[in-house]
Amino acid sequence: MAMDTVNAPVGDAEPAPRFLIVTDQTSFARALEQHVSIVWPEAECRIHAPLQSGRFHAAFTAVAYDAVLLDDKVERGLGIEWLDDLQHRAQFPPVVYFAAGDVPVRAAQALASGAIECIARERIDHAKLASALRDGVRRRRQGSGAGARRESQSRFGPITIPGYRFVSELAVGGTSMVYLAESERAGEMVVLKVLKDRSEKSEEHLQLVRFRQEYELISKIRHPNVVRILDLGLTDEYAYIAMEYFPKGDLRAHIASGIPPDRALSYLAQMASALEVVHAVGVLHRDLKPGNVMMRADGSLALIDFGLAKHFEKAADITATGEIFGTPYYMSPEQGHGHELDERSDLYSLGVIFYEMLTGKKPFVAPAPMTVIYMHANSPRPRLDADLRRLQPLLDGLIAKTPSERFASATALLAGIEALLEKT
Repeated sequence: MAMDTVNAPVGDAEPAPRFLIVTDQTSFARALEQHVSIVWPEAECRIHAPLQSGRFHAAFTAVAYDAVLLDDKVERGLGIEWLDDLQHRAQFPPVVYFAAGDVPVRAAQALASGAIECIARERIDHAKLASALRDGVRRRRQGSGAGARRESQSRFGPITIPGYRFVSELAVGGTSMVYLAESERAGEMVVLKVLKDRSEKSEEHLQLVRFRQEYELISKIRHPNVVRILDLGLTDEYAYIAMEYFPKGDLRAHIASGIPPDRALSYLAQMASALEVVHAVGVLHRDLKPGNVMMRADGSLALIDFGLAKHFEKAADITATGEIFGTPYYMSPEQGHGHELDERSDLYSLGVIFYEMLTGKKPFVAPAPMTVIYMHANSPRPRLDADLRRLQPLLDGLIAKTPSERFASATALLAGIEALLEKT
């Protein structure tokens, strides 16, 4: 049917509307975007596909959006279940529901569950949708609480960070605190890494330099296997980095549950692909370990925590020569002894992770960290069981004691993985 052009701005001083479209069908999402753009050409739409990206975090309230457009066929027909869940979330925006025409009772169910409007998804009534969107935006903006309540939701320990809603504390480290938050700007759950203490002048400069370095190193990289850095905030009182949130946690839990060899090889290839672009911009990670390999809902992984990363081409660095940083279980022999590093040190760490994925155990274990460091440099390389023997050459090319005996680069490692796959 033809669509009437309707221009209905919210107001000169109001920001452009933002809508969240929840559907697993790309073509349906694009059709809804087209309808929205006719009502508000400047509106922003974000698409969430649960079959690919998973369900929303239990604390997600869509604080960034004026309304949500929910498809009845989401997750193969679980739209009403989704609607019931969303309506029980505090301060959730109005929901426009798109019901399947072959289920007549669906519209009544949706309205009874709290949707502000129900529209047939197979033949969208544009005038009805436009009216529902205007009504949703009006309700949202009249009912959105500001002031003390919003400020209290933005408290992270001793500081307030506007634009972020506190959800939970994830970790407290020596120099920073890590929180789970909901970002108004990004419209999604994020992890906030907040510089813990800038009050001691002797420590302030070094901490801030490392903090800014982590942001500057990674924000320029766009790769599916590298964490997305979304925001950097600096004030006289605090500094923070907002980064991608990973609903499936890190690699450690997956190792504990057991990883099939073919999947371990796939994970290794993804990590190598990430290092390929990281090394290409002159950066070493220096702290690769399962806790710094995060899992997305779609099964892909991403490297995080570049706080110890450095440009290996810089003449000057913020660490002293011979100073040891990293985690002993995953350190290359040269890193453990404070020697000069290059890309092959990160590849050694990948080899240790690969061995752990295949066997469920670390190659070198001892009560004292220095003993572990000694074992990396002097103990025989670990051997895989007979059923994994085909992967031994690949492992040997990663955890050789001498860098010259390892793969020369992440690119070479990827070629080695591809050659191995071609043989099987």
